[in-house]
Amino acid sequence: MNVRKGTRGLLGAVAVASVLALSLTGCRGTAQSPSGTAAASPGITDTSITLGITTPLSGATAGPGTCTVAGAKAYFGAKNAAGGIKFGDGKTRKVEIKTYDDAYDPQKSLSNFQQMVSDGVFAEGIGLGTPTNRAFRQSAISQKVPQVLVMTGDPLFSDQKQSPWQLGLVPAYQNEGEAFGKLVASSGTAHKVALLSQNDDYGKGYVAGFKDAIKGASNITVVGEQTYEATDTSVDAQITQLAASGADVFFNAMSVTPLVIASLQKAQQIGWKPSWFLPSNTSSPTAILAPGGAGAYPGIYSVSFSKAPQSPEFAKDADVVQFLSDLKQYGNYPDMPAFPHCMWSYIAGATLDQAFQHMTEPTRDSFMTALRGIKSYAAPLMLQGTSVDTTVDGQPAISKVLVQKYNGKGYATATNFG
Repeated sequence: MNVRKGTRGLLGAVAVASVLALSLTGCRGTAQSPSGTAAASPGITDTSITLGITTPLSGATAGPGTCTVAGAKAYFGAKNAAGGIKFGDGKTRKVEIKTYDDAYDPQKSLSNFQQMVSDGVFAEGIGLGTPTNRAFRQSAISQKVPQVLVMTGDPLFSDQKQSPWQLGLVPAYQNEGEAFGKLVASSGTAHKVALLSQNDDYGKGYVAGFKDAIKGASNITVVGEQTYEATDTSVDAQITQLAASGADVFFNAMSVTPLVIASLQKAQQIGWKPSWFLPSNTSSPTAILAPGGAGAYPGIYSVSFSKAPQSPEFAKDADVVQFLSDLKQYGNYPDMPAFPHCMWSYIAGATLDQAFQHMTEPTRDSFMTALRGIKSYAAPLMLQGTSVDTTVDGQPAISKVLVQKYNGKGYATATNFG
């Protein structure tokens, strides 16, 4: 009998202790799921969620890097001003963004990630760069911190087995190279192709995709191949050698903005004027093509999945009008976007919004589950025929691209080559 009485007393004490523990937890601002069983992950409260972005805000790739921040801030700034986002657990939260400059230096991006963890971010994402995102990928996995919608076409980030806490945003490099290869091969006319690529996974991915697409095409001959290092300050020698090949098509898988401009200028100086292919991240009409004198060439091609505000056909598009307004008001970016990364990060923001709306618990696990469940989502600014689909293992959130041709101001979808 005394034992029973003692047990009741012990149970009562445990109950009181549990209530106190819950009360203290609430005082610390840790949210609970609707069921009351899942403690909130770092970086999320009942009223806010914090995202971290490490991207180059200085150095040679500062232009695209600044755009990655501007687009994200534009999207979430507008959402916050409207009251926030209603999450799947029923709570409405505002999105806070912390930015870190890595200057496209892998060591700095790793240090930035470590600082983010110390700062208590919920997730990291959107920042550009293959080497910089790879630098802390393993740390993100070991610490179970989402590293999502990163702007690299490296397929490693979309392989769920190898990268369980990662997801890429933009199409894989192979997808871009393949799209252009198919267009050239389908032309039905003979073409000689010269290749210049970055000597890393970035360049190799583009070349592999292109070569796969032209395999068996009797009208296409690769007559010259050169590589360069991302740290090189000039590719004049490579351009000169490739010009001697007599190629009428130049596949230039290059990620460094100043080198792309210099390549366009050098080829003109030596009288070589082939049709060009440029990757989506280094094909800006205003920041690259205009100073490079792209109008001198018979055609400049790239690929895209987003609307280009510079293009006359999108001047009055509702998505574009809203985007430019948000970019100026909340992204601290008053000018016409010089790089597509501004649009890409806005699309990334809308995709994260979808995931937030379906998070049933304030946890990183619930977030990743929701993020991987988005299918056929036509995010703002996406071209007709493209969409967000995060459900396919091995593919980034956006896998389809449309080949575009420069028209002097912006790009228009190319249905044929020539």
